[in-house]
Amino acid sequence: MSKHHHRDRSWAPAPPALPEDAQVIDNHTHVASVVPFARAMSHEAVEKGQPEVPVYGVDELLAQAAAVGVTGIIDCGCELPNLQVAIDMAREHPGQVHAAIAIHPNEAVRHGHRAAPGPDGLAVKYQPYHDVSFDDAMAEVARLARTYPKQVVAIGETGMDLFRTGESAAHLQREAFRAHIALAKELNLPMQIHDRDSHKEVIETLLADGAPERTVFHSYSGDAAMAAVAREHGWYLSMSGTCSYKGNDGIRESARIVGLDHVMVETDAPYLTPMPYRGRTNAPYMIPYTLAALSDVFDLPIADVARGTRETTRTVYGI
Repeated sequence: MSKHHHRDRSWAPAPPALPEDAQVIDNHTHVASVVPFARAMSHEAVEKGQPEVPVYGVDELLAQAAAVGVTGIIDCGCELPNLQVAIDMAREHPGQVHAAIAIHPNEAVRHGHRAAPGPDGLAVKYQPYHDVSFDDAMAEVARLARTYPKQVVAIGETGMDLFRTGESAAHLQREAFRAHIALAKELNLPMQIHDRDSHKEVIETLLADGAPERTVFHSYSGDAAMAAVAREHGWYLSMSGTCSYKGNDGIRESARIVGLDHVMVETDAPYLTPMPYRGRTNAPYMIPYTLAALSDVFDLPIADVARGTRETTRTVYGI
């Protein structure tokens, strides 16, 4: 019997609810993607002779989050067809859902068929919408951000990813990142950064172009040295479930270095589920588990950490 066969694919139990005066916002999530992800998880479970896994819709996922004190989310639309999806979700759930929009770093190089395979070893696949040039896709991000100022609270996720994108396309990815930096500054919006295996390149670009006033590293994955740079420049770190993973002392140390007033909490659902439920489908209701890990990091009660992240979110996004 393989270990994979025994993997638990069911939803993790709901965590204890946060106190009413310590409710939080999930800084970065992809709620529309949770639905098909859970459907695939259920299909796998049935194939392995495990019970079917319920598939919840967006409204149910938001209600489950609110029930445990996660009363808001920033939903990230970062592929051309999904920009409007995030905005529409925000329009349908005013005050509860806010949108961040961008062309994801790995998407940016696919537009106009300019991608190169990365160290991840995966073949590059294109969708029909990748026929649209990056410049045209970026123009759509700008148009939507201007058209829906109430809904769009950030530009992101943008940045660099030298795990999924090969060296020959890295300069294209950097140019796309620079276009997002310029747009965030022009619209005076915060920017959420995706940085995978590219700490040096991302920091160099931010320093060369001048970072937006409110710059957030989503699902921060750097070390203490990088956190010192972030602290020097007043950049924010958003902590995902990875801050609860065993080997990630550098991430935990980074949170202490920048301090709670520069830390937020996120799921990046459906991925990066916090311990002890790593490997299951993530969703915004799981945020309190990550807050529990941060409570250990800061040696503070969970409610204090929750209030701290909420205050940071208010400072950064005005929500």
